[in-house]
Order: sequence, then C-alpha cells, then structure tokens
Amino acid sequence: MELHDDPEAWKELGWRLVLEHDLVSPASFAALPRLVRLAPRSAQARGLAGRILERAAGRHSCDDLLADCAGTIKEFREVLDRHLLSRPADYLMSFRALLAVEEEYHWANALEGFTDDINHVDCPHCGVGVTTVIGNFGCYSQVWDGGEEIRRDLRPAAAEELTGTGRWMHQITVRDGQEVLANGIAYLFGKAECPHCASVFTVADEYASANRPVMR
Repeated sequence: MELHDDPEAWKELGWRLVLEHDLVSPASFAALPRLVRLAPRSAQARGLAGRILERAAGRHSCDDLLADCAGTIKEFREVLDRHLLSRPADYLMSFRALLAVEEEYHWANALEGFTDDINHVDCPHCGVGVTTVIGNFGCYSQVWDGGEEIRRDLRPAAAEELTGTGRWMHQITVRDGQEVLANGIAYLFGKAECPHCASVFTVADEYASANRPVMR
C-alpha cells in the first residue's frame, strides 16, 4: 500500500495493525521499523506506532514481540524526544507515544490533555469510589451521598516534591513549554481528600495500582 499523505490509506493500515477491540498482532510489530523510519516526517506514522505500543503491554502475549523490537523502540524514543522539543501541533499524541515507549502504558492510555480529565479510583482507606476531575471546570475529588454531590479540592504536588514517573513527565512538559499538561500532571501526582472519610491519598498511586498492566 502506498501511504504518502493519503488519509484513507493510513486509516486502512490502522485497521489492519490495531484490530477491533484495540488488539495488536505480530503484523503490528513487524510494521514498526517502517513506521519509525517514517516517523520524523509523518504524524500518521508517529501516531500509529504510538497506538501499537500503547496497546502492547502485558496483554495478547506481546512481551516477546516487544523484546524483538527493542532497537526500533529505542530509535522511536529518540525521534519522539526530538519532535517534542519542536513543540508540535500533535504534542499530546507524541507525548503519549513517548510514555508507551517508556513502558508507562497506563498513563499513555489515560492522558487526555487535562481539559476535563476524569479518573475513577477507590479510596484506599474507606473503599468508596472517588471521581477525580482535572481540567477547565476545576480540579477536585467527588462522591455522591444519596442525591448530594460532595467535592474537595485536589492539592497539586510542587515540582520539587515529584519523584519517579511523575517527576519525569513534569520535567518533559515544562521543558517543552506545555503549561496545561505540566499543571495537570502536578494535580495528577498530587493529593486528593476523600469526600466520604476525609482521608488523604495520592491520586496517581491509586490509579496506577488499579490500571498498571501486569507484565508476563
């Protein structure tokens, strides 16, 4: 198939490589080297390669296929890092692809840009389901008690308090001038108060605990 800049050709290729129900296959990984070669000059190639990796973790027996693509994935990491430095229009898509390259699959699949991101976690102390909202409508935790909505403001982490993945994500987005993403990450890795029992927990810890894929 000749791709060039043909949207329909890219759509058809995407259907072939990222199958129904977001499954990936050996053919998906076989296509990665060509997609990565095209990635420096093609948003479609970056996006499709990122989608393959986002869906690869711990499911569908992909671990061996990932290992076989280690060199290609390393090359893709370098391509993405250079691209992000240019502050491109497809920044969020490319940043999510970088998260997948770094095996942060749950964050690659979760980030929506913090315009109105909603995550559901269980309070680690009382077990009640808590909705966390980060975006244009506010940054808060929420539960419903009967017909009454109860909210508590989220507490963002200061840059110097961040560690591990949260620190790395924040540093990359600050480096690249992505203020909205950096601010959202500070809230995501900050603290929430459970509106039901008033205990305090880290949003990212509870989300990662529930959603981080089990590698086999």
